[in-house]
Amino acid sequence: MAHAATKRVVCWVSAAAPCAAGASQATSSVTGAAKPPVGAFTRKRLRQKKSRRLCRPATRPSTPEHASLPPSQIVPRLADKGQYLASESSFYRVLKEHGQVNRRGKAQLPKKVAAPQAWVAYGANQVWSWDITYLPGTVRGQFMRLYMVLDVFSRMIVGWEVHWEESAENGSTLIGKACLSQGVRQDQLALHSDNGSPMKGATMLATLQKLGVVPSFSRPSVSDDNPYSEALFRTLKFTPAYPRKRFEDLEQARAWVHEFVTWYNRQHQHSGIQFVTPEQRHAGHDKGILHKRKEVYGAAKCSKPSR
Repeated sequence: MAHAATKRVVCWVSAAAPCAAGASQATSSVTGAAKPPVGAFTRKRLRQKKSRRLCRPATRPSTPEHASLPPSQIVPRLADKGQYLASESSFYRVLKEHGQVNRRGKAQLPKKVAAPQAWVAYGANQVWSWDITYLPGTVRGQFMRLYMVLDVFSRMIVGWEVHWEESAENGSTLIGKACLSQGVRQDQLALHSDNGSPMKGATMLATLQKLGVVPSFSRPSVSDDNPYSEALFRTLKFTPAYPRKRFEDLEQARAWVHEFVTWYNRQHQHSGIQFVTPEQRHAGHDKGILHKRKEVYGAAKCSKPSR
């Protein structure tokens, strides 16, 4: 009886708390190695058992209605039958552990599109941006095409043309004229645009290669990768001087765009370049203007120190 009582006490102690070194040796001599109680599961075995239960609704042949459903639909369908196995996140975790999280039907994995190379302009004629916008004609549904090239550093319009058609030939001619007027050298300039057909046409790419201009394009299906040209077109179409009526012909459209470009480059104090004009920034006169402006602000501040 004493031996049996000792055996029961030692088993209880070894299961409830860690034993010292001496107690461990005593346990081995009296009862042998300590064993977990019958029917007890370790955490790993419990997790495996729960994983098998969660995988059954999506993989068991007797439940084919769940085979092509995501956990977001399996959970409420089981709840309608009075069953709850786990949350959606638990379903996804277990299915991922068993390699069963796959695209259903013909859906393909999302493609990772690499971001385009970032161009930084530290001076004029280093990075240009260009695009094409519509100018409405007198006939409804008929539009003229306005081509514009913008210097990213100075925001100055360095080239523009108006045509009825949209083509790579017109674009390449415009870029050639702009490079000539600005004295662009080989391997000096990067030209950014969207993925339109005039921008990627063979004539345009051949012209850029001949001029030594590096082409840059927006990412596919990304609408805000050419923001400077888009902002310029918004300024153009929302300026108070924009005509309320449609343009009658190319001559009228070209005359109005010429007036706009003159105002924009020489008079418009651009908020993106600290409210100097694009022409002043392009010529490098902005530093002196901003320095004078700072002195005026400083003198006004000193004249009224109480404020």
